[in-house]
Amino acid sequence: MSDDTMMCVSYSGDANLKKSDGGDFVLVRSCSDECHPDHQPQQETVCKETAAELRDEMLFKQPESSHEGDCPICCLPHSINSDEATLMSCCGKSICDGCDYANMSRETASNLHHVCLFCRQPRPTTKEDYNLHFEKRAAANDPVALKRIGMKRCDTGDFKGAFEYWTKAAELGNASAHYNLSILYQGGRGIERDVEKEKYHLEEAAIAGHPQARRNLSGYEWENERFERAVKHLIITANLGHNVSMQLLKESYKEGKVSKEDFAGALRAHQAALDASKSPQREAAEKHLAKNAHRIVY
Repeated sequence: MSDDTMMCVSYSGDANLKKSDGGDFVLVRSCSDECHPDHQPQQETVCKETAAELRDEMLFKQPESSHEGDCPICCLPHSINSDEATLMSCCGKSICDGCDYANMSRETASNLHHVCLFCRQPRPTTKEDYNLHFEKRAAANDPVALKRIGMKRCDTGDFKGAFEYWTKAAELGNASAHYNLSILYQGGRGIERDVEKEKYHLEEAAIAGHPQARRNLSGYEWENERFERAVKHLIITANLGHNVSMQLLKESYKEGKVSKEDFAGALRAHQAALDASKSPQREAAEKHLAKNAHRIVY
């Protein structure tokens, strides 16, 4: 019997199936080369079902943090609101407002030049310098820079250009780029509309901890009346501190689509996520910015 009569499917305990070392798959050995074509359709169906199960296992696993990650200075989780951090064009790091404000205050009081807290490079003083830094980093295939330039292309209506930059960033694992691609595929901007590709990029972003991507997936499942899957998405996103998802969970709980235990657990996890992203420095920065809205946004 030749090697091509073997296929990889999920383990079912059948004596005719040999379980792989990893324990997740088995090698199916046909009784002969002649009978292999007769069994292949059934085996391919099992393979597809197993692939779908594994995909769901990845999709519904609770991420350790949101796609924003932690501030590299104070090591506290970033708020899922990206407006509460400053993206450094020199190194591509996001510094939370608390650390950035504390450092800027120290430099101003000591009459020092403003430098990046992470790489210690001088901070750009003009919009042109800021963008030039990102251009250089994009040329070196930095996913954050690629995603940023894609945003600039999108803002000017160059959706094809945005698609190219976001595709490169997504291939390098940038969750926001995956989410942005899903929006392009949804609206058919610069590319043809494609529901399957839209959903694929939403899932990739959600797996990486992007709360809005998972919120959109929840809406997709809700529209198709797969309420159990929709609720799972909301719970995962609420656990990351997403306020909209928590509110939707409350409404789902009132409708009887969420158990009391799951709702109570989501409430606790949601509050814990919000508390984890707080600090005295961030609160001071928030008060300062509320009074002096001079954040530089290029």
